[in-house]
Amino acid sequence: MKIATFNINNVNRRLPNLLGWLRAAEPDVACLQELKAESGAFPIAAIRNAGYGAVWQGERRWNGVAILRRGGEPVLTRKHLPGDPADSQSRYIEAAVEGVLIGCLYLPNGNPQPGPKFAYKLAWFERLIAHAAELRATGLPVVLAGDYNVVPTDADIYPSKSWAKDALLQPESRTAFRRMLDQGWTDAIRARHPSGPVYTFWDYKRDRWRRDAGLRLDHILLAPSVAGRLADAGVDRDVRGEAGASDHAPAWVVLGPPRRRSDAG
Repeated sequence: MKIATFNINNVNRRLPNLLGWLRAAEPDVACLQELKAESGAFPIAAIRNAGYGAVWQGERRWNGVAILRRGGEPVLTRKHLPGDPADSQSRYIEAAVEGVLIGCLYLPNGNPQPGPKFAYKLAWFERLIAHAAELRATGLPVVLAGDYNVVPTDADIYPSKSWAKDALLQPESRTAFRRMLDQGWTDAIRARHPSGPVYTFWDYKRDRWRRDAGLRLDHILLAPSVAGRLADAGVDRDVRGEAGASDHAPAWVVLGPPRRRSDAG
């Protein structure tokens, strides 16, 4: 089972890029962020023609998340992150696919910091940590994939001081991410690539793609009940170099089949 996450950065503008990647990569599940389209403008017809069903939650100008399933329909379980009924931003959606519960998330950027946007980022992160703990406690196979807008360590960014004050690198952001991992979640990309740069984002400015001046912002976290099925993980970085590309590249994991009871002894 191949599960991918891709910040598409405007699903309608980059629909040809998305469809081309789906044809080439054939993920069984694709989590999309930054749709930048209200729900009624989501290009479901084109996505179905590509062989995928979908659930989504749009927003007119920003945000927006979706879960695509190859050859079928995801079973929607949640359209918002719990913890703040007044929060109307479309940043979280959850669905079941082939026995795996998948949360697709777009964590707030938080800039400029300090300020209200950074406070919202940290508050949203706290809600995510609480929800993740509840999911973890169920013992179900759960995958939390998306753009976390966090550079976890200095190994996840090119050598640079220009991002030092950015919300993506602040100690509070990194500590929150570490607290999630400490619940028992596995950072799948780092589990398969424990050293060296594995970037998922290259800003459009300052020729950063050509210089490979990247950051790792997109993460796929696996609950203990599914972490043992991790067979492979990576980033389709060439997608970032295409004409009209998003500033993110898709990250993905491959999960092996569930262990049968007899396999567990």
